[in-house]
Amino acid sequence: MKKFYSSLVLIFAAVLFVQAQVPKGMGTSDPEGKKVLDAVSAKFKTYKSVQAKFSLKIENASGKNVGSKSGTVYMKGSKYRISVTGQEIFSDGSNVWTYDKASNEVTVTKLDASANSITPQKLFTNFYDKDFLYKLNGNVKVGAKQMKEIELTPVDKTKAFHKVLLYVDNNVINTTKIFEKTGNRITYSTSSMTPNGAIGDDMFVFDAKKYPGVEVVDLR
Repeated sequence: MKKFYSSLVLIFAAVLFVQAQVPKGMGTSDPEGKKVLDAVSAKFKTYKSVQAKFSLKIENASGKNVGSKSGTVYMKGSKYRISVTGQEIFSDGSNVWTYDKASNEVTVTKLDASANSITPQKLFTNFYDKDFLYKLNGNVKVGAKQMKEIELTPVDKTKAFHKVLLYVDNNVINTTKIFEKTGNRITYSTSSMTPNGAIGDDMFVFDAKKYPGVEVVDLR
């Protein structure tokens, strides 16, 4: 639960500093960039549910790949589930279950109800309004597609990263790149997204009966 969960939390946390106002004198954001980000947020909020396939890659300062994962994220209202090889994270909107297959252990915590809690949903909505300055860099080619590149810089310069790049295709964030001050780079990419599919609420609750012998560590 360990390395990947920490990395996943980092990718979400890095784009979710939504509780602070932009101080006067820190500069202004680009209105064109805001139009793109507002359109992303508005489109995502129309979805009743989302299933998306993603990949996560971590590179060091030399450009060497030091870790990668792929998986699927399911979202419905405030509920979410993240499934990758060897690990699953469930949330029913109130609780979070983090299951590690190798140890057959699940850790249960309460979901932080504060504005800066980390959830996949916030990756696709208006995370940008308060703690980032942002600008539209223009259109860039990512693979075979032309996408809009948005550059975000944190207002709080004590953060562990100095820049985030978002690549937007058809009002959906396709790729997020986080540049850490250490030189490390974390890339989160969405390969497909299926909105408004039928997803039952039981998808978002950990059922111990399906994991024989699981050890439950309840930290609530």
